[in-house]
Amino acid sequence: MSDRKRSTALALAAALAGTAVLLAAPVAHADVVDVAYDCKTPIGDKSAVSPIDIKAVKEGDGYKLTMSFQKGVSSSPIELGRGAMSPGAVIVVDGAEKASVPVSGPPNPEAVPANTPIKITDLSGTYTPKKSGKVTFTAGVLTIKAMGTTTTCTPGNNPKPALELEVTAAAGSQEAAPRSEAAAGDTLPQTGPTDSALALGTLGGTVLLTGAAGVLWLTRRGQRARS
Repeated sequence: MSDRKRSTALALAAALAGTAVLLAAPVAHADVVDVAYDCKTPIGDKSAVSPIDIKAVKEGDGYKLTMSFQKGVSSSPIELGRGAMSPGAVIVVDGAEKASVPVSGPPNPEAVPANTPIKITDLSGTYTPKKSGKVTFTAGVLTIKAMGTTTTCTPGNNPKPALELEVTAAAGSQEAAPRSEAAAGDTLPQTGPTDSALALGTLGGTVLLTGAAGVLWLTRRGQRARS
């Protein structure tokens, strides 16, 4: 093969490999979504709108989710010192499966002046899918703990998903490793209340005892007939 043909073949193979990688990569669609939070604070109800971004990075069998706030949410009537505020939230998963993923972040790295919107640090958590398919991630309830108080902020505008992702079930999940049928001698599957399973076991024992009694009766009858 000439050098020119060899170079062309290598270039084609590289292009095909690149296409395969692109096809194998998970399909994702992300948006920055405005979330209107209705907050219950120790000093009354507050409201604020913050654009929120959710990202996912594959890690092992799961995905590391990161939730970012582009604007501050709620405020405090007094200054919050450095590290005085701890944020947490829930990311709602829908689609191929439904789940709630708790995410949390570090305390505020700098002091927050009084009556100033509180900038939430990036929140992160791990999502391990149990089913394969397309799922969406939407901002859920936000919780801010500071100075011994808790502020709960609920999305009031029914925000749309900030991320849509094609996921693969983790190894060992129900979908990735379905349970095989019970082998002979295994415990009977319980399909109803516990007392029903016990009743079924008792019934089976009764049938066995009745069968044994019948065999014994027939044996004795046969002995009497021979005698």
